[in-house]
Amino acid sequence: MAKGVNKVILLGNVGKDPEIRTTASGTTVATFSLATADRAKDPQGNWTDKTEWHNLVAFQRTAEIVRDYVKKGSQLYVEGKIQTRSWDDKESGQKKYRTEILINDLSLLGGRGAGEGGSAGGNYERSSGSSSSYAGSRAASVPASGGGYSQQPDYGEQGITDEDIPF
Repeated sequence: MAKGVNKVILLGNVGKDPEIRTTASGTTVATFSLATADRAKDPQGNWTDKTEWHNLVAFQRTAEIVRDYVKKGSQLYVEGKIQTRSWDDKESGQKKYRTEILINDLSLLGGRGAGEGGSAGGNYERSSGSSSSYAGSRAASVPASGGGYSQQPDYGEQGITDEDIPF
């Protein structure tokens, strides 16, 4: 069978504060909803918005970033893959389904509440690998827990380039 492609790209706003939990094995999991909107003209020529809601799931370090920096109203750019889970409802015995986006890459773009209390209002990017970077208007590091950003030293005069970084 030929290899398929399962890639989702979303740009939208978080609907409510993320729910964070930890599995029995210690894995951090964040779940939240993201709203995307399409704008089209109706038959009368008026612009109408159609909102689509997406269920998102993040694991491990990405979930920790969501916990620390994402809240209701945050604008996010997300890349991931779509997955549908199924289970039997304990009460009714019916088979239930839930379609989710498993996040591979996450960029915080700002949005409502981005400027409050020094929250992540820049372009924080989180990849599925073990690395993370902050691509804001100034070089800064994202702390492991909430708080402000600390200025990173500039190593330009030492000849260190992005290719020297192992991740």
